[in-house]
Amino acid sequence: MSDTLAATAVSEVDGAAPAAPRGLWRTLRRRPLFWVCATVLGLLLLVALVPSAFAGWFGQPDPRACDLADSAQPPGGAHVFGTDVQGCDVYANVIHGARASLTVGVLATAVALAVALVVGTLAGFYGGVADRLIARLTDVFLGFPFLLGAVVVLTSIGSRSAVTVALVLALFSWPTMARLVRGSVRAVRDAPYVEAARAMGLRDRRIIARYVLPNSIGPVLAVATTMVGGVIVSESTLTFLGLGLRAPSISWGLQLSSAQTYFQTSPHMLLFPSIFLTITVLAMITLGDVLRDVLDPKGRG
Repeated sequence: MSDTLAATAVSEVDGAAPAAPRGLWRTLRRRPLFWVCATVLGLLLLVALVPSAFAGWFGQPDPRACDLADSAQPPGGAHVFGTDVQGCDVYANVIHGARASLTVGVLATAVALAVALVVGTLAGFYGGVADRLIARLTDVFLGFPFLLGAVVVLTSIGSRSAVTVALVLALFSWPTMARLVRGSVRAVRDAPYVEAARAMGLRDRRIIARYVLPNSIGPVLAVATTMVGGVIVSESTLTFLGLGLRAPSISWGLQLSSAQTYFQTSPHMLLFPSIFLTITVLAMITLGDVLRDVLDPKGRG
């Protein structure tokens, strides 16, 4: 009998909680802009997962199969995007470079988001000493400019793989999201449905997982989606400056770095990686704006 009453009480609390997350898909699928961004990003993700399936569509499928006799050839013929100074197919390099660039963006954002959810939820839900300690910790990290901090760390380590660069960028990305999580959690921790859950004697872990996070994570997801594009730009910037990924890695940033000297004579070497980078970042930022409008209507401009 007591189990039945408890189940009924939980159902009543669930019914009192906002139902916006439940209707997220219903709202998103009505947005044409969402489908445009999702299609573009889906194709780019597919390219990153299986680049060999796309690289052979035009010209040389192997980005490292180079012929100096074809150095800096313009687009056309067997090389639809032309070749670089080493005679490597630019199209094949752009396709294979998607994996490293997207890996850095997605991995860095995922790690930063995971840390921010844990740290921000603890600070926002419990407050007190935990809140003050976490606030001071985030202040320390926010005291370092994002790119400057990444430059200092990257110059002090030996290997610079996609995973290494992603972890370094995540190190300086989580504080901003942690503050956002903290604010969102504080906004819902005293809501009537949360108070009702407490009155029923539910554990904090269950209250956080079932009622607090689902109703406070919306703005965070929107920012995280936008952040993926920002991280990709940061990786490309660091690599362009010679502080990010290194050969034999293949990324859009490395292509831009190697092509800068030859822009006046062979602009195609810089143009095509730039186009793919711009489309990816624009799609990420636009998708983040759509999610923000759907998940956080108060934030609409």
